[in-house]
Amino acid sequence: MPKRPNILWICTDQQRFDTIRALGNSSARTPNLDRFIGEGVAFENAFCQSPVCAPSRASFLTGRYPRTTRCRQNGQSIPSDEVLVSKLFAEAGYHCGLAGKLHLASCSDGKVEDRTDDGYEDFHWSHHPQPDWPENAYTQWLAEKGKTWEDVYGGEISPYVLEGPPVEYHQTTWCAEKTVEFIRTNSDRPWFFSFNCFDPHHPFDPPPEYLARYDTEEMPLPKVSPDEQARQTSFQQLDREWAHNSPGEFHSGAMSDSDHRHVYAAYMAMVELIDEQFGRILEALEETGQTDETLVLFMSDHGEMLGDHGIYFKGPHFYDCAVRVPLVIRWPAGDVRQNLRAEGLVELLDLAPTFLDAAGLPIPDRMQGGSLLSVLRGETDSSSIRPHVYSEYYNAWTHKNAYGTMFRTETEKIIVYHGTEQGELYDLSADPDEFHNLWGDASEKDRKLRLMKACFDASVLSMDSEPPRRGPF
Repeated sequence: MPKRPNILWICTDQQRFDTIRALGNSSARTPNLDRFIGEGVAFENAFCQSPVCAPSRASFLTGRYPRTTRCRQNGQSIPSDEVLVSKLFAEAGYHCGLAGKLHLASCSDGKVEDRTDDGYEDFHWSHHPQPDWPENAYTQWLAEKGKTWEDVYGGEISPYVLEGPPVEYHQTTWCAEKTVEFIRTNSDRPWFFSFNCFDPHHPFDPPPEYLARYDTEEMPLPKVSPDEQARQTSFQQLDREWAHNSPGEFHSGAMSDSDHRHVYAAYMAMVELIDEQFGRILEALEETGQTDETLVLFMSDHGEMLGDHGIYFKGPHFYDCAVRVPLVIRWPAGDVRQNLRAEGLVELLDLAPTFLDAAGLPIPDRMQGGSLLSVLRGETDSSSIRPHVYSEYYNAWTHKNAYGTMFRTETEKIIVYHGTEQGELYDLSADPDEFHNLWGDASEKDRKLRLMKACFDASVLSMDSEPPRRGPF
């Protein structure tokens, strides 16, 4: 049994699953991630438990579904009795640190995010790069370099793409710098570190020198079907015109093909910057002799519509591009397989129990996820892990009347929008791009009823066992 590993948790923000060259994207410039994938296990069907930041993060940091954590919306604060996996590692003697976003509480209207008992001893908080709060550690870093946000941030390139800071002053670079500092100064006891950059979250604002590397006209157009709009929900119809259903902001409905390609190039340039900074972090592990003993995870909190199905950003949308994320794990000393593509379905709430299992720490009964360690080691079948995945949107961000749950198997998907007659139903074997919503088809009533029951069952049977039953009555 190897000694307790360090845990290096790399979490980007709003990065789609299909943004890495080694996983099939020929437009991607991701040499460090490509090499990393060859050294570990890539889960090709990993799904978040909410397509919005706060409920997703609360879920994977606790190993519990959003409805259970009661942090179901952006702007809600995670209840104080919820226990983060970082806290469990701190209690086990780990030195825990974070750089970047946490987003488990409200951070708007001039109010800084309140911290829960998260276990992070080193805490470099930056919810996003813009200088909305003096407590933003990234803003403080810029000040140490004699710069302000206004100094480094460029102007509008188009109505849809902005000029971000040069790479040396970028928030992703700052996150990597803090991570490297932590790695270099901590070797006396096991550590747990969370890297949480804001990219490639909108606005689409990469460093100009990165955007210049992409031939815009060579970028692919979003995946859309001319027949799908008539079958989309009211939420999707509204977001097709204005992203987030916010008139006056990002006008999706007015975009030309050139606009779409320009945005795609900007998004991929942001991913390239992440890849480059990820490479810096991996080099720090190698230079300090900590590569073998460190379990490294790369993932994102949820996806990005990126114009697919006519929609940008996120919302009450459960298309795969919004809920399916990259997930790659490497741990040489832990006998994790190399260059394994795990096709089975997994949920992000499986990560917390996996970390605990790898460290030989007990997995609390309240966690609703399951450890992936046996899959990582090739001891169980990686092509069939979970029979289904489940995701939720409870008035979480936009569209205040949107309450949806998604149930997805390898071949079928259903989304129920509660309190309405709306929904989505897809035969993924025949329609992998989710263009043809079968919800209203009379010929699909048996499939619809079967999957609605399965979705309802999943919402009940995955409930946790706490508090424990102490007697017969």
